Amino acid sequence: MEKVKLELTSSEALVLVEFLIRFSKEDKLKIEHPSEERLLWDLCSMLESQVPELLDKNYTELLSEARKAVQTL
Repeated sequence: MEKVKLELTSSEALVLVEFLIRFSKEDKLKIEHPSEERLLWDLCSMLESQVPELLDKNYTELLSEARKAVQTL
């Protein structure tokens, strides 16, 4: 499985881990601070540039396969 690397500042990592911990405890995705929204937009942008499958004609099938692969990790 090919790896994708993302680089975060320590501040970005702290905001992200707090957001994810809160989600895992509350089972609810809720933006509590504008920095969380900004971080999610930035992460999306970083990933879009590194995921060529987004433009593949078989995107739906690739997504389904990826979901199965991740679920079984």
